[in-house]
Amino acid sequence: MTEAARKTQLANGVRILTRRMPHVRSVSMGVWVNAGARDEAPAENGLSHLIEHMIFKGTERRSAYDIAKELDAIGGNSNAFTSLENTCYHAKVMDAHVGAMADILTDIFLNSIFDPLEFERERPVILQEIGMMEDSPEEHLHILSGNNLWGDNPLGRSILGTRENILRFDAPTAKQFFCNRYQPDRISIAAAGNLSHDHILELIGPAFDAIPTGCYFPKRETPSANPGISTHFRKLEQQHIGMVGPGIAIGDPKRYAFSLLSTLVGGNMSSRLFQEIREKRGLAYAVYSYVSSYADTGMFGVYAGVDPDHTLPAIALINSILRGFGEACVSDDELSGAKEYIRGSLLLSAESSDNQMVRLAQNEMHYGRQIPLDDVIHKIMAITPEEIRSLAAELLDPEHMALTILGPTATDLSLSGWYDIPLEL
Repeated sequence: MTEAARKTQLANGVRILTRRMPHVRSVSMGVWVNAGARDEAPAENGLSHLIEHMIFKGTERRSAYDIAKELDAIGGNSNAFTSLENTCYHAKVMDAHVGAMADILTDIFLNSIFDPLEFERERPVILQEIGMMEDSPEEHLHILSGNNLWGDNPLGRSILGTRENILRFDAPTAKQFFCNRYQPDRISIAAAGNLSHDHILELIGPAFDAIPTGCYFPKRETPSANPGISTHFRKLEQQHIGMVGPGIAIGDPKRYAFSLLSTLVGGNMSSRLFQEIREKRGLAYAVYSYVSSYADTGMFGVYAGVDPDHTLPAIALINSILRGFGEACVSDDELSGAKEYIRGSLLLSAESSDNQMVRLAQNEMHYGRQIPLDDVIHKIMAITPEEIRSLAAELLDPEHMALTILGPTATDLSLSGWYDIPLEL
C-alpha cells in the first residue's frame, strides 16, 4: 500500500520528498529545479535545455561514458527534460540499486564540469534536435502557435533556443547560467518506490545541503494574449491547424473544470472534436485539444491535421464546436463520462513510481504542499455542467484566440474574419 508523503527541508532551502510504495520493486528519483526556458532573456534562449544535455557530459569523478556505463550496469534508465518553468533530471532503478542511483544523480547535478570539449561535441547535437523538431510539422506548429499567442514573451519561444544562440554559446556561459538559476530554494528532490525516507536523506542530504544560497532570480512577466492569424508556408501533404487562447493558471481553483473542459472538447475518442471531425466527417486523422498551465497564466489549444482542401471546413467546424460549449450546458451523461475518464487516468497512473515521483515534485513546487489524490478526484467529480459552460464561454470564443496554419497555405487564409467562416462551407 502506498504510504503518505514525507518531506525534509534542508537549511539552505532544498526540499527532499519521498513516498514509500512497499508493493513495488522500483525507485524513481528526480532532481527538480523551478527554473526553465521562461527564465531566459532573449540572448539566453536555449541555455536551460543546453544545460540539461551538459549535465550528463562528465564530472570530476566520472566521464560521460562512465555515467552511461554505470547507469546501464545497474539496469536503470535515466533522462532529463526542460520545460518552460521547470527542469528535471531523473532515473529509475530496482530498489537494491537506490544508493548507486542517488550517487550518480547527485554527482552529475552538483559536480558537472562543463568541459569545453564536450560542449563543442554537444553543440551539433542540439542543432540536430532543432532540425528534428522543424521536420515534425505537428511539433513545429505547437511552437509557432505559442509564439503567435504570446509574442515576444519567453512563453512564446522554443525551449530548444535558436540556431544563432546555440552557435554563440560557450561552456563558461552555460556554467554561469547554471550557477545563477539553480538556487537551493528552487530545488526539490522527489523519490517514490520501495524506499526509506531516512535512507534517501542520508544518501543525498549532506551534498545538497552544501549548495550556497543565491541572491537573484529574474522576475517572470505575465504575457498578454495576441488574437489573430499567422500563416507559414511549407510544401507538405497536410495543412496543420493550431488554435490557441489564454487558459487557467496552475493554482487557479477553476483548474479542475479546465481539465474536464479539455477532455470534453478533444481529450479522448468520445470527445466532440474527435467524433465530429474524424469519425463523422473524416476530415482529420489527428485532432485533439490540450491545455498548458503555468504559475500565472495558461493556454487552451486545439490541433488538427487536414487535407489542404478541407482547411476552411475544418476551421469552421472547430469554431462551431468551441462556441457550442459556451452556449449550452453539456449533458449529465457526457460530463459523467469525462469525469470517469480523468478519474481512471489518475488512479491508474498512481500505480507507477515514476508518476508518484512527478506528483510529489509538482505539488511541492506549485502548491507548497501535497494534495491527496482523493481530494483532486473529489473536486473533479463535483464540477457541474454550468461550471463547464461558464468556463467555456470565458475561454473558447474563437474571436479571442490565435490561429496558426502550417502547410501549403491558401492565400485567402490571411484575410480577417476567420473566426466567422460559415459552417456550411
